[in-house]
Amino acid sequence: VQLQASGGGLVQAGGSLRLSCAASGSTFGSYAMVWFRQAAGKEREFVAAASWSGGSTEYADSVKGRFAISRDNAKNTVYLQMHSLKPEDTAVYYCAASRLWSQKRVPGYWGQGTLVTVSS
Repeated sequence: VQLQASGGGLVQAGGSLRLSCAASGSTFGSYAMVWFRQAAGKEREFVAAASWSGGSTEYADSVKGRFAISRDNAKNTVYLQMHSLKPEDTAVYYCAASRLWSQKRVPGYWGQGTLVTVSS
């Protein structure tokens, strides 16, 4: 599966942004979809994941209650809706796909990143 993330940009603290990740291939619905992020000088970190149906989701503690992951399997797209953004959310955001829910934190497929910058 090939992944293409988009929707990043500059937003003020407290604002909202929605990221999208479009996937190619007819088996999108069989993958768990995951968002990671990497801030400058830091390691890449898990942000959120959605199971193949979207029925199961998981979030990093740092984004719980502010971010929401969703997916539209008919459109081969996964979204990350981000609210109440903070300067510490500034990072390059990556979407990824995992064949197994249990391996969502070590996905086998990665897209390119999209930069989110939150100004204070």
